[in-house]
Amino acid sequence: MGKMLWKPSEERIKKTNMYRFMQTISERFNKDFDDYNSLYAWSVENIPEFWATMWEFADIRASRAYDEVIDDVTKMPGAKWFSGAQLNFAENLLRFRDDQIALVFKGEDQDATRMTYAELYDAVARLAVSLKDMGIQPGDRIVGFMPNMPETIIAMLAATSLGATWSSCSPDFGIKGVLDRFGQIKPRVIFTANGYSFKGRKFDSLERISNILKQLPSIEKVVVVPYTQEDPDVSSVPNAVLYNDFRSNESGLDIEFRQLPFDHPLYIMYSSGTTGLPKCMVQSAGGILIHHMKELMLHTDLKREDVIFYFTTCGWMMWNWLTSSLSTGATLVLFDGNPFHPDPGALWKMAQDEKITVFGTSAGYIAALQNAGVRPGKEYDLAPLRAVLSTGSPLSIEGFEYVYAEVKENLQLASISGGTDLNGCFALGNPMGPVYAGELQCRGLAMKVEAFDENGKPVINKQGELVCTAPFPSMPIYFWNDPDNKKYHAAYFDVYPNVWRHGDFIEINERGGVVIYGRSDATLNPGGVRIGTAEIYRQVEQLEEIEDSLVVGQNWKNDVRVILFVKMAEGYELTDDVKAKIRATIRSNASPRHVPAKIIKVPDIPYTLNMKKVELAVKKVIHGQPVLNKDALRNPEVLDYFLDLEELQED
Repeated sequence: MGKMLWKPSEERIKKTNMYRFMQTISERFNKDFDDYNSLYAWSVENIPEFWATMWEFADIRASRAYDEVIDDVTKMPGAKWFSGAQLNFAENLLRFRDDQIALVFKGEDQDATRMTYAELYDAVARLAVSLKDMGIQPGDRIVGFMPNMPETIIAMLAATSLGATWSSCSPDFGIKGVLDRFGQIKPRVIFTANGYSFKGRKFDSLERISNILKQLPSIEKVVVVPYTQEDPDVSSVPNAVLYNDFRSNESGLDIEFRQLPFDHPLYIMYSSGTTGLPKCMVQSAGGILIHHMKELMLHTDLKREDVIFYFTTCGWMMWNWLTSSLSTGATLVLFDGNPFHPDPGALWKMAQDEKITVFGTSAGYIAALQNAGVRPGKEYDLAPLRAVLSTGSPLSIEGFEYVYAEVKENLQLASISGGTDLNGCFALGNPMGPVYAGELQCRGLAMKVEAFDENGKPVINKQGELVCTAPFPSMPIYFWNDPDNKKYHAAYFDVYPNVWRHGDFIEINERGGVVIYGRSDATLNPGGVRIGTAEIYRQVEQLEEIEDSLVVGQNWKNDVRVILFVKMAEGYELTDDVKAKIRATIRSNASPRHVPAKIIKVPDIPYTLNMKKVELAVKKVIHGQPVLNKDALRNPEVLDYFLDLEELQED
């Protein structure tokens, strides 16, 4: 059982949106909830009532009310949500039009810039007019190949105000990676910056865009945002126009928000694409809006006075999630660049300067801070900070302890987990509850999440498959180019009929906390016992000798043996003594079953473009199987190191 690291005061609990929501439910349905668990239990048994109350609590703006919340709560996939409602996603994010700061943007080597809610509305209005004038219609695709900067959000809001469908990639994607995504959905307009910055270097995007356009004939207009240069030359890019020349010069315009059904296509998101072309997941405007508002208002306790930051690119769903914070009227901080440039404290200096209250990042970043010996709480004034969010991979117990020791004692550390598929979380933070080391605080309200054992039965205090046994509004409405829903069904519903199987290996404990052990398709099975890779990473990556690691199972003599690949920290070699130390650490802190049969040094560890370790691709390489889509990887050349390793042929 994890150690309790923090507990909110009674005063803090009573100030939360979650507490206010709990009171609302209690009064409306004549209940007497006294804690999160009782509220959660009610929410999963009363799904239509929960979402109806959330609609009102979030003050969803709609020109026509819904006829019913859901047509069939037992139908998954295919349940229809909030039929009859007419609304616009962008209108809900632009409900505030005053002088409060909406967006703060900090480029790596640049001073921060600011934009108020009134200025944001005006900027969206001017761009929307130009898109409308070129004939953009509901359902047309508009895409961004952009850094995480204000113009990206403005373009998304302008597009969705007209009912167009938005999709984005970050500018460090390779040409094939972009074409694998945008080539499938045939966009009419692409927004790009002229370049981007990383580790103090400037990278050009226009040459890459020119090469992309050669194979993307659907593009009618390329809108170029000056970023790394003030006045870039776009003459070599077909159909290109500078951002300021494209948008209307008029000010004081009103946005004509196109009123559309709840399930109108809003976003197209992509799977990592490591096993073939990325799957294009189409998500609905209403579903994303209400799901994000639930997570931001209730689970993150986001309010108007908050300043929220998430370290993300526009190729990761956390960008979409962060952007929805506009619906609460909070201030969003956007950052483009390397989080360790010019030094490892860069983001914490920004947190101090901008008085950030909610700081979102990845477990990998927290581990890197720990390894670099950064002590943000000692080096910066983080008085306003009240919550740290972590996602991307499981945060280790040591990561939890580091945050409380070196960032701040009195804050809520919410490890959150879900996926691009739902553009949200299955398990996440609870501002009313305690934080235990290594645990996600709770399952999300109205998310009927279970751990299924090998017999497909829900279990508590035992590891199993993460499943969701009831529908939720942000499920993809369909996959692109999947007319009979075959790909959609195969992705989630082939294993357990009518039950979403997500592909994570988890344990739910008796108090509702969740521990994630890694991807279930990367789970190791030595001697027939299932082991999550996260359990091994946790032990290895706290050792000063190891910078990074990757674990796979190798088929060996009618069984599976555990293989650990390590990238050594600077100045260290993989000696027999270091191997012995790794094995002893794993044996004593995990179990003898977790101890790898082989420990092999490699120069680097492969990652997807969204910075997830690529265990399956390495597993394929060491078994002599082809890896179909290396362009989905940030560093595909690394896979060559794993080919034909002599050590894997030995006992």
